[in-house]
Amino acid sequence: MLRDEPVEVEETRDGWCRVRTAYDYPGWVRRHALVDGTGTLTGASPYRDLIEAARSYLGAPYEWGGLTERGIDCSGLVHMAYRRTGSLVPRDADQQEAAATPIDEADARPGDLVCFGEPGRAHHIAFWLGEGRILHATREGVNAVVEEPLANVEARPVRFARLTIR
Repeated sequence: MLRDEPVEVEETRDGWCRVRTAYDYPGWVRRHALVDGTGTLTGASPYRDLIEAARSYLGAPYEWGGLTERGIDCSGLVHMAYRRTGSLVPRDADQQEAAATPIDEADARPGDLVCFGEPGRAHHIAFWLGEGRILHATREGVNAVVEEPLANVEARPVRFARLTIR
């Protein structure tokens, strides 16, 4: 868990708490590591712009399941960019696609999502930057968070989607 991770405590035993994150991941954490039994999402963030928040990870190495500058995966990049702007979105690419509204490529704006793989089973996700470019965490080539042309990514099919946060 990251600091300020929102969790629900399901059980407490021998100094440990079984928790479930807001995006439904279970796990155990030491009781003393929690604030009043649960984490909270802080509203304070230096980032107001989603793309600026995502760009703060440029050059970070790819790590499956990662959520930090030391290592991050594609859906972790989307998740953490939203968190840095004060919103909580699902953790995994297929969940992020399911939470979004499909849009036509012609309607895509910077910050919208580009989903790769079969509909409903996205296996890769990226931010649309406009002018044919995306920002994503990729294993290919430089093993890092990069900005590059969408045409460079071989995975298909591709769909565009917009996450609307209330």
